[in-house]
Amino acid sequence: MFFKAFFTNSSGILTSRIFGFIRDLMTANTLGANIYSDIFFVAFKLPNLFRRIFGEGAFNQSFLPSFLQTKYKGGFALKILGIFCFVLFVLSILVYVFQVPITKILAYGFNESTIALAAPLVAINFWYLLLVFIVTFFGAMLQYKRNFTAWAYSPALLNICMIIALLFANSKDSYESVLLLSYGVLAGGIAQILLHIYPMWRLKLLKLLLIGTKELKHKKDSIKQSISSFKSQFFPAMIGSSTAQLASFIDTLLASFLTSGAISYLYYANRIFQLPLAIFAIATSTALFPLVAKYIKNKEEDRALFELSRSFWLLSALLSACVLGGIMLRDEIIWLLFERGEFLREDTIITASVFSAYMIGLLPFGLARIFSLWLYSHHKQTLAAKISAFSLLIGAILSIILMQSLGAVGLALAGSISGFVFFFTTIYFFGFSKFLAILNKPKWIILISLILCVLWALILAFKHYVFTLNA
Repeated sequence: MFFKAFFTNSSGILTSRIFGFIRDLMTANTLGANIYSDIFFVAFKLPNLFRRIFGEGAFNQSFLPSFLQTKYKGGFALKILGIFCFVLFVLSILVYVFQVPITKILAYGFNESTIALAAPLVAINFWYLLLVFIVTFFGAMLQYKRNFTAWAYSPALLNICMIIALLFANSKDSYESVLLLSYGVLAGGIAQILLHIYPMWRLKLLKLLLIGTKELKHKKDSIKQSISSFKSQFFPAMIGSSTAQLASFIDTLLASFLTSGAISYLYYANRIFQLPLAIFAIATSTALFPLVAKYIKNKEEDRALFELSRSFWLLSALLSACVLGGIMLRDEIIWLLFERGEFLREDTIITASVFSAYMIGLLPFGLARIFSLWLYSHHKQTLAAKISAFSLLIGAILSIILMQSLGAVGLALAGSISGFVFFFTTIYFFGFSKFLAILNKPKWIILISLILCVLWALILAFKHYVFTLNA
């Protein structure tokens, strides 16, 4: 069951990221790394941030336990849907009305003329928040039925719609291209919702929501208690699940004070960094969480630790290989993906350095996710949020310090260091004795070491071959 869920999620994420790289390739070719690309990435940053926070576990980690425990599931789910949709709709209206001051907050280093260009795009892109929440809500209900397919593959639709928008923007000027791309984001959100409708109907979850209208009328007190339980868990879970995303958001804010293109360098590098994090770490944690939560609820801690240990070593092997390969082939990866059109050789060199700094933090960020599940399963969302806030504070302080001398590279490096702080603090509360017991697997250590040695030798041989060929 675990491996089926893992492969469904990882294959869906991989499909999405393939289309995402095509999208980024076309974005780099159309916009390059300049003020117009910076404007779009600022406008898309906030909805994209919340998409990742909602989509990568925060909502599920609080919704599913409450949904499982409540007696009146339809009424509870419908109430949650109504609350979030109302709040996000009001926020979207407020962003439209106050788009200029909000844009100043998102990119404080922009001058007035750039703020004026970016503000309407921020207002347009913000509506995606409402759409992506509905997608997340449907996805959480489908996961209750152990159905991961629509949820795993729906992000690909966002990228496909943005690719179509870029095709239409090919003959337009830069600002029109950014405007079309923003409307492509909204089209992608609508397409993602539509993808979930059929499985929701087939599994009778739409009928459950319909029944919920009656439950809300007659079982208000019981549903209200379930809502209170959900609220007490959701906000800490949201903070605890969003360390990497919030760090990236802070990087964008600080990068607006650097030279033109810095935001774009961070965006392109972070997009590649997010690929192994999503395919392996997020897919693993999504498949693992229901099992660990179930075993802990049933007082079967040994079985939960077994699943955690197996996932730890699988993830360690996969992410370690990605770190080694990513750092050694950083220039080649950026050149292959982005260096064409308006994306120049100088852009490749800087983006590759930023990417290398990000990759240093891949292993701690990825492994911390599965140990955080232990805390969530024990209803310690507040503790997980405090750990996240502490690591973010360390990262923000280091970002301000390192950006002075290293620029965008310093921002990425600070984020990686905060990842190590996040990991070791999580392990402290998980329990060093339990962690050392997981580490006491000599066969896994030898196997991973051999894999890395072989990979290192293959990469060196490949680079030598390419160098000889070019010479």
